Amino acid sequence: MTNAPVLKVSIGAQSVKGVKEANEDSVGAFIPKEPVLTYKGLSAVVADGMSGSDAGKQASQCCVQSFLADYYSTPDSWSVKQSGQKILSATNSWLYSQGQQRYKSTKGMVSTLSILVCKSTTGHIFHIGDSRIYRLRRGDLEQMTRDHVVRISDEKAYLNRAMGIEPHLEVDYKGFPLEVGDLFIMTTDGVHEYINESELKAILRQEGGLDQKAQLIIDKALGEDSDDNLSCQLLRIDELPLAKEDEIMRRHANLPFPPLLEPGMILDGYRIEAELHASKRTQIYRAYDTQTNQTVILKTPSILYEDDTHYIEHFLHEEWAGKRIQHENVLKILGSDRRKTCIYYVSEYLRGQTLREWIDGHPKPYIREVRVIVEQIAKGLRAFHRMEMLHQDLKPENIMFDEKGTVKIIDFGSVKISGIAEVTPLERADENILGTLNYTAPEYHLGQRGTVKSDLFSLGVITYEMINRALPFGREMPEKPNKMNLSKLEYVASFAHNAMVPVWIDGALKKATSLSPQSRYEELSEFLYDLSNPNPHFLQPKDQLPLLERDPLKFWKILSSFSLLLNLILLYWIVTGVASS
Repeated sequence: MTNAPVLKVSIGAQSVKGVKEANEDSVGAFIPKEPVLTYKGLSAVVADGMSGSDAGKQASQCCVQSFLADYYSTPDSWSVKQSGQKILSATNSWLYSQGQQRYKSTKGMVSTLSILVCKSTTGHIFHIGDSRIYRLRRGDLEQMTRDHVVRISDEKAYLNRAMGIEPHLEVDYKGFPLEVGDLFIMTTDGVHEYINESELKAILRQEGGLDQKAQLIIDKALGEDSDDNLSCQLLRIDELPLAKEDEIMRRHANLPFPPLLEPGMILDGYRIEAELHASKRTQIYRAYDTQTNQTVILKTPSILYEDDTHYIEHFLHEEWAGKRIQHENVLKILGSDRRKTCIYYVSEYLRGQTLREWIDGHPKPYIREVRVIVEQIAKGLRAFHRMEMLHQDLKPENIMFDEKGTVKIIDFGSVKISGIAEVTPLERADENILGTLNYTAPEYHLGQRGTVKSDLFSLGVITYEMINRALPFGREMPEKPNKMNLSKLEYVASFAHNAMVPVWIDGALKKATSLSPQSRYEELSEFLYDLSNPNPHFLQPKDQLPLLERDPLKFWKILSSFSLLLNLILLYWIVTGVASS
């Protein structure tokens, strides 16, 4: 009895700097093990940092590494096209923003990118720029991509589409059936601009391995006086599985929701120990992984929403957002090679308390304790921001300590990934407002886009609450925080709650929680610095502060007394005026 055929390929690649000082090309490939190979396929990528780009090498490396890492972090139920487009949009936004921030240029981090994904019996190509993918099939060589180049003359041409050159990405996509024997040739322009198709076919017909042929192709281009970096990657289809991709995709995309789990039940090797939390939308269980001998958290969707495609998409987005971040101050989403029998995801188990529980147990914390916690939260937030992601729902309930006291951000339900269509948090889908009322930046309530400063506002509110056991505006946000209601909010100085808070720390809190984004800190690091180092702008002595900030209660008592006195005087004038007349 023979085994069923599987997807098998051979790969060879070479990349050299040529006559240039540095090699700004990047190539890569990944062939995963089963079952990932069946559900996600294998990938080959080539990228060419644009000449004249300030950081072309970093851009091409980012394109290759990001795709090969992020593609395999996307949910298995997403199609290749959906996964690829989401990843490339996120990567493009990151490259563009880095170019603007670091190099103040649209040419800061720019690269071409050509990707081949082989899944089951289907090939998928994503392409932008002037790197190329050819296919040699039964002796016929076909260029599978088109160059995104505008030619001014024989000597002058420029890229009109590339990764990182514009904030919005337009990428070519093509899906097609694979055949055994198909040979794909992936090249940068330093190769295909100096070698014609007949010469390319002649080399490919020669004996030898794919690495050797890739080197021969590069040597031929160098012999034709190529003045650019040269990269060539070859991928040959050696064996294909039975053509059942549609059945596989349907079976996985339509995985059932898990039933309510009870202690002792085993799901895909996870033995349920206890239900930790349940809501109408999700259940969270503590489970024991019998394969790795570790305690983990298993999060499942509610069976109430098994026919709600928006809900399923949101749940999958939450898992992928968490998988994209690997940082000690962010909850780790765990991957696994095992086959899933239903929809759920797994994360590390934290044995500590939430920040809400910490606040309740520390009514008068030391400032230095607060600083240590806030610094760790900020590090976790920066991990989101470096990936062009906003958390958007930072609150004490979404922050936990592990058994070593390390602070971790634990929730990804409202995360926004730049360049990707926003997934509205289900809890507030009807209002289209992100996050939790008292910790949500005011701009969200006004229909404005969130920024890094929005996450900073939430961190400022949390810091204020840790120090003062109160909210910075003296009360909870109004139920309908429109422009008029927000304009009525007044910041309450810390010493109204805690006389031991230095004026300069309160100044930092006031700036971080400003209702106007323009008045807040530009960076998290600036806020952290002012929490530890007296800012001269905040050092006004308390006795020089306005009475409203120094002692709000006394201010309103004086104002009420003055109002009463004024009314008595007016009444006296009226009475005496009437009597005299």
